[in-house]
Amino acid sequence: MIRQNEKIRNIAIIAHVDHGKTTLVDALFRQSGVMSKGDGERIMDSGAIERERGITISAKNCAINWKGVKINIIDTPGHADFGGEVERGLSMVDGVILLCDAAEGPLPQTRFVLQKALEKNLAVIVVINKIDRQDARPEEVLNEVYDLLLELSDDESLLEVPVFYANGREGICSEKLNDPDAKNIHPLLDAVLEHIPAPSYDDEEPFQMLVSDLSYSDYLGRLAIGKIVNGSATPNTQLVCINAEGKHIPLRVTRLQLYDGPRFTEAPEVTPGDITVLSGIEDVSIGDTICNKDYIKALPRIHVDEPTVSMLFSKNISPLAGREGKQLTSAKIWDRLQREALRNVSIGIEKNGDDTFTVKGRGEFQMAIIVEQMRREGFELCIGRPRIIFRKDENGKLTEPVEDLLIDCPEEYSGTIMQELSQRKAAMQNINYLANGRVKMQFIIPSRGLIGYRDQFLTDTRGYGIMNSSLHGYEPYKGDFPDRTTGSLVCDRAGEAVAYGIWELEDRGRFFIVPGDPVYEGEIVGERNREGDLLLNPTRTKKLTNLRASGHDEAVSLTPVKKMTLEQAIGFIKEDELVEVTPQSVRICKKILDSQKRRIFENRGVIPECLK
Repeated sequence: MIRQNEKIRNIAIIAHVDHGKTTLVDALFRQSGVMSKGDGERIMDSGAIERERGITISAKNCAINWKGVKINIIDTPGHADFGGEVERGLSMVDGVILLCDAAEGPLPQTRFVLQKALEKNLAVIVVINKIDRQDARPEEVLNEVYDLLLELSDDESLLEVPVFYANGREGICSEKLNDPDAKNIHPLLDAVLEHIPAPSYDDEEPFQMLVSDLSYSDYLGRLAIGKIVNGSATPNTQLVCINAEGKHIPLRVTRLQLYDGPRFTEAPEVTPGDITVLSGIEDVSIGDTICNKDYIKALPRIHVDEPTVSMLFSKNISPLAGREGKQLTSAKIWDRLQREALRNVSIGIEKNGDDTFTVKGRGEFQMAIIVEQMRREGFELCIGRPRIIFRKDENGKLTEPVEDLLIDCPEEYSGTIMQELSQRKAAMQNINYLANGRVKMQFIIPSRGLIGYRDQFLTDTRGYGIMNSSLHGYEPYKGDFPDRTTGSLVCDRAGEAVAYGIWELEDRGRFFIVPGDPVYEGEIVGERNREGDLLLNPTRTKKLTNLRASGHDEAVSLTPVKKMTLEQAIGFIKEDELVEVTPQSVRICKKILDSQKRRIFENRGVIPECLK
């Protein structure tokens, strides 16, 4: 018989990036008594990179108690590249809180996360957040949310979803706009109990749990995290793990834990609807089913959208390898990528024949975060330019991923943006001129058209533009368009960069190095101001003479250099170039460092294996 566990509610908070999910969770923590004001902000953003960048990268679980009911909350990422984390989080919940910025309104990722929630028939509560912004337009944004709901579903009853207006930073929420009596976030918690259904289960079925996340403890080993669908379990219960190949792996649970706030607490028993943490399981992956050994029955595995971008990973080929990092070998890099694939359901990894690896994921930003995490762990590696994963449709025609691109910028820059995007095969869908002198433009653009464009966009808009995108789907191949039109300045020898040598060459282009930087043959030290690569010597020193005439010596004055970030370097490189990443440095080099070998391949018209 189907029953419901009324003592539990499982919800996910979904929104576009920077719409206030983690800040709202902080308010829920404080007003439910889990945390105090002295515990800091953005408690759920526990990772160092998350705190530095102010974004959520991986979905995280927590729990609060409200009026005798336990509310399990999943804080999901808002960036499109981490959509796999959203899909993984939605597998554990029965409803969602959809956050929408009161000024920006629904953006591409809002559509993506809401569509995934509606496909799973999850209950929805809408929260219009940041109503304290000077440019807030909550009533218009609510109408845009209603339009989005109707566009994604034919069910008109969705227009009756509960709606709240909130200021997450101040921790207030109300069903009325600008309610003077709004003093806390309690109405939202009451709505969760009333409108989010309790988890249902079959009381005749034995224990079943779907693994939705993995963690690790130095004391307990690997931890499997997921929602219990049916049955209950106690420590030392004999269970079986059903993996992707259908194999049955016996296991014994050594400890059961539940969430209390953002932390774990030990539990003597877990029941249906609980999001629990099982320890004592070594060989387990996300999507596996853990069930009773006497009743082996697999649950449907977690399905996530396929990757759209691939990137080459290899050991560091630079002559400077080994100076900064400790993890240098291909075997170490492969082991690290395998661990990443275990806990990140949206990426895939492949071993190539030439001691390199192909990593497939959702976007270049997701790849950059993986590389950033690895460099902080002491790895040295080289990575290639992101490549789009093409498909063939049922008629055998080539298709490619396309993105919904939304641009918000001052009207004076709109012409430049339209011209640039048209060269990248973008098709405009809509344009709105706003009263504040800004313009909103919506495009459909091939995913490959966005690789390396973000920095140029910021330059074109003088930093005043906002660009957001999410995967739209696959469409027929749009045709070729020009890659980076400028060449590279390539160093022709090893040594140390000298101020005089750089100064003499500044008219050739923009440099990435400063005096004192070590350089080597094949390293890309700058961007040329015209097509084609140029070999040069930045280590050149001034010839010494005994001539000492007034005004004869020239003063060396160099143009200030801004070092490239990892994301900028990934967007800059061409197919025959690599980004060298170490714990302290980001450099760019040719895949073939030796200039003579590069010239031989060019003269013969032969494409080496590393460039295919």
